[in-house]
Amino acid sequence: MEKYHDMRINRMIAAAFLLSPAMPSRAQSPDTPPSASTAAMAALPELLILGRADSLLGIAHSASQGVVGMKEFEARPILRPGEILETIPGLVITQHSGTGKANQYFLRGFNLDHGTDFATTINGMPVNLPSHGHGQGWSDLNIMTPELVETLRFRKGTYDADQGDFSSAGSADIEYADTLARPLLKLEGGSYGYGRGLFAASPKAGSGRLLYALELIHEDGPWTRPNDGRKANALLRYSRGDADDGLNVTAMNYKALWHSTDQIAQRAVDQGLIGRFGSLDTTDGGDSQRYSLTGQWRRGDDTGKTQVSAYASYYDLYMFSNFTYLLDDPVNGDQFYQTDRRYLFGGKASREWDFEFAGRKVANTVGLQVRNDEISNSLQKTRMREVLSTTRQDRIGELSIAPYAETNIRWFERFRSILGLRGDEYQFRVRSDNTANSGNRSAFLLSPKLALIFGPWGNTEFYLNGNYGFHSNDARGALTRIDPGSGTTVDPVTPLVRTKGAEAGVRATVLPELQSTLSLWYLLIGSELVFSGDAGTTEASRPSRRYGAEVANYYSPVKWLTLDADFSVSEARFTDADPAGSRIPDSIESVVTTGVLLHQGRISSETRLRYFGPRPLIEDNSVRSRSSSLASTRLGYDLGADWNVALDVFNLFDEPANDIEYFYTSRLSGEPAAGVADRHPHPAEPREFRVAVTKRF
Repeated sequence: MEKYHDMRINRMIAAAFLLSPAMPSRAQSPDTPPSASTAAMAALPELLILGRADSLLGIAHSASQGVVGMKEFEARPILRPGEILETIPGLVITQHSGTGKANQYFLRGFNLDHGTDFATTINGMPVNLPSHGHGQGWSDLNIMTPELVETLRFRKGTYDADQGDFSSAGSADIEYADTLARPLLKLEGGSYGYGRGLFAASPKAGSGRLLYALELIHEDGPWTRPNDGRKANALLRYSRGDADDGLNVTAMNYKALWHSTDQIAQRAVDQGLIGRFGSLDTTDGGDSQRYSLTGQWRRGDDTGKTQVSAYASYYDLYMFSNFTYLLDDPVNGDQFYQTDRRYLFGGKASREWDFEFAGRKVANTVGLQVRNDEISNSLQKTRMREVLSTTRQDRIGELSIAPYAETNIRWFERFRSILGLRGDEYQFRVRSDNTANSGNRSAFLLSPKLALIFGPWGNTEFYLNGNYGFHSNDARGALTRIDPGSGTTVDPVTPLVRTKGAEAGVRATVLPELQSTLSLWYLLIGSELVFSGDAGTTEASRPSRRYGAEVANYYSPVKWLTLDADFSVSEARFTDADPAGSRIPDSIESVVTTGVLLHQGRISSETRLRYFGPRPLIEDNSVRSRSSSLASTRLGYDLGADWNVALDVFNLFDEPANDIEYFYTSRLSGEPAAGVADRHPHPAEPREFRVAVTKRF
């Protein structure tokens, strides 16, 4: 049956390519002049597409892509910075550790752990970190300041040629504003030692503008061992010109320190050893920092547009964790210390141009993406943050080069096709403390993409999409031959894992005030990335298959009222035969998110509800997680004289929910040497209040 599914999707995608012309592209209406077609099909800001209320008919490449704008973040209750991604229908953000650790992401049948298979950029710089010390594709959005985000463009699947590593489930491109309407000072305080200050302004600077901001945060959380989380974000951005002809240069600095209350064994709570918000190792925690410099340049002419972006960044993470307690070392405990230090450099260049072919208008794009990571990471065994031994130390070089091309042809008034081709060349270099795990390796993949778009008829458009994509595996896994923990011989994993996806969807704006989309999708992955409790990282696993459906609705019947309701269901299965079972642990199955936004006179309010359905925690589905329904609200009031006060209430009904649950073996004091298989949940925060006062100058 699994072979049949694999053959079927191969034939579907191959047939789609045989029926389309092999040229590079972007779409345009028959009446659009050539100089405008690239803007219409490639660069949404040039059309002032700033949020979900704007129609993407004639622009979008799939039913599951969209744009969220700054106005939609302003009234939204946001517990942690990464939650701005929850504006993407079907995506869930949680946390299973301290406030400074990367979030946990769920989307389209995935537990994405800390970012695997979901690619994120900020101002053109990739956030995901390959071959990371804690988890492949690590994506830490604590570096982001939500008030500075102008647009968030999201795409589900990887149906465009400019999408590469980690994008099989989806991607998000976050862009900061060049300017603010007025300088702002924001002070917040709330439950559990929460305090935050933000100052931002954008004065003129010669022919351009400066945007500068400083954000400081402290948070303890409800934990028995307070997080004592401290974070600082600083930003300086210079911009000039506009979306057609302009540039910007952005410098960002992030620093965070925290203590962690990680997921805990449920039996420890049931037996009264610790409370629900307690910890089994109070010395867990970490610190991290990231410095980055990014630049983006755009130049338009009569035939198209050229864009160039570049980035350079330094990053480090030092983190202590203990997920199994006394299982491996009953004397000193199982705490381990992971480090990751790296420099990353890269950039992207693309050229878009238009012409006519056989009477059809054609828009083309060619581009090149380059990235290089120079990494030093280690794994050590520790006790109360004191190093006992070194499991492994590695120096890693990871270089990727990706040329791509895409062509968009308007064949008829109501039919266009988008055909893309992407090549990814990877070079891996590992210098390990065990020479058996050192070496060089390379890999190359070609990834074709196709979109067929029909309509619009009656403000309704239909989409068929197919693609080949991939995700990379950790460079260490691609070259490891001796397991550094056990000393046994192991086989290296595949460096680049093929993914194959397809989607059918519809986008409708039957009423001018209502935006609705429906997507039916299917995804095959050659090797799943799953979380390992005893290793504290993600590991390559079995091949898998996912499929599901998504419905998204955004309705503004009057100017002062907006309603949204998004529904997602999915199924995830391993496709090989294994007595353990076919379920993928922690794979998301159902999500419902709804919201009501009111803005009348001086009063604004947004209330949101997120239902996060139960999930299998073990391959045979004999253990499942609990579902949760969390509500949050924000009530704001303009005091006049440019003052505003807002009250946020998170977990409005104080539901005793869990942010995350795992099922694996751990050992508490006095238990058998083999340990006990158990649930390991991390509770969601209880009801929490925050008050913010904002002054605009």
